[in-house]
Amino acid sequence: MSADPAASDSIEGLPIRLLHDRVLVSLLPESGDRRSAAGIVIPATAKMGRRLVWGEVVSTGTNVRSIQVGDRVLYDPEDRAEVEVRGTILVLMRERDVHAVAAGRLDQEGFTGLYL
Repeated sequence: MSADPAASDSIEGLPIRLLHDRVLVSLLPESGDRRSAAGIVIPATAKMGRRLVWGEVVSTGTNVRSIQVGDRVLYDPEDRAEVEVRGTILVLMRERDVHAVAAGRLDQEGFTGLYL
């Protein structure tokens, strides 16, 4: 897999490259019904408060520092812009709009998540 899969995508024959601190994320499928810690089934149609969701990074801009392609990221679905690339809906956001990153490499790097 190349470092930037979206760079090979094109619109009307023109290649696409994300700029600056932009992150392109694929939506993870909704699991539908959820279970509470006590085992109570919560239907997918239940109205919840503001809830963050996970997605998988498919491309990053040149100035993105903490996120790599393939990482799972936590973001607010209300603060996003959607774009369709080759028939797939993707989410475009700034790196600063990502709340958390989940990746095995973070444990190996001794990453604390703190900016000093």
